[in-house]
Amino acid sequence: MSEPVFRGCAVAIVTPFRGDSVDLEALGRLLDWQIAQGTDAVVVCGTTGESAAMSYRERLRTVEYCVERVNGRVPVIAGTGSNSTANAAVLSRDAETAGADALLLVTPYYNKASQEGLIRHYRQVADAVTRPCILYNVPSRTGMRIAPETCAVLAEHPNIAGIKEASGDLDAVQEIRRLCPEDFVVWSGSDGDTVPICAFGGAGVISVVANVLPAEMKQLVRLCQENDFAAAGKLQIRLKPLCDALFCEVNPIPVKTALNLMGWDAGDFRLPLCPPEPEHLERIRRTLEEFGLLPEA
Repeated sequence: MSEPVFRGCAVAIVTPFRGDSVDLEALGRLLDWQIAQGTDAVVVCGTTGESAAMSYRERLRTVEYCVERVNGRVPVIAGTGSNSTANAAVLSRDAETAGADALLLVTPYYNKASQEGLIRHYRQVADAVTRPCILYNVPSRTGMRIAPETCAVLAEHPNIAGIKEASGDLDAVQEIRRLCPEDFVVWSGSDGDTVPICAFGGAGVISVVANVLPAEMKQLVRLCQENDFAAAGKLQIRLKPLCDALFCEVNPIPVKTALNLMGWDAGDFRLPLCPPEPEHLERIRRTLEEFGLLPEA
């Protein structure tokens, strides 16, 4: 049985932009802090990294830099999905060449493929690489879902290692676990579903909240791994106000705002994303203050 790409908490890290470019040094400081806090893996150029607003060259250079900066300390997972199968295959190959340890492949958005189309899409991308591929099921973003039965078919491919489940459908998660082999790994893609997905045998979480509370999110998964679900449930509930505040607008607007308020340089937003509404900014600020995350004046 193959080992998962990672167990524990992976941060879906933000991309700091400065004008028309990526501020790689600011990204490097965030990466170093995450690893010092015990983060188990880094996902770069995912949804939280605003990859949809980045050019191909920016995405590849950001992956290259992340691999260089992390320098083997934890696995680096590159978001290389696209609604174009050919583009996803090329970017996946290039990210593999750049040294990414695994590839995160979102379902093709806008096209609205059938389940058979999804199978063909993912097989073609997985055939183009040798690194483990992680399916990414986030129907709220893409307008379509990966059915559990489709996961079972794709799990037969030697390069398809598991799925990031951000559908919020815990019945579907159970069905994936029932239909797929034990070494087809499920990771939570929603911070609020971490404990139940771990209870169903998930290997951890790919987390937005870990951008601001990496040690606590790692602790949440560790408690699950130790089968202390009572303590894990209490911690999940304690973190709920922060989770809610970090999704009061579309991700990553709140989490980048939070990092900037905390004194980290998370950079600008890229249109069509923009700074939060005043009432949401105040909610984020107030929640950070309640969690003791604002720098002292």
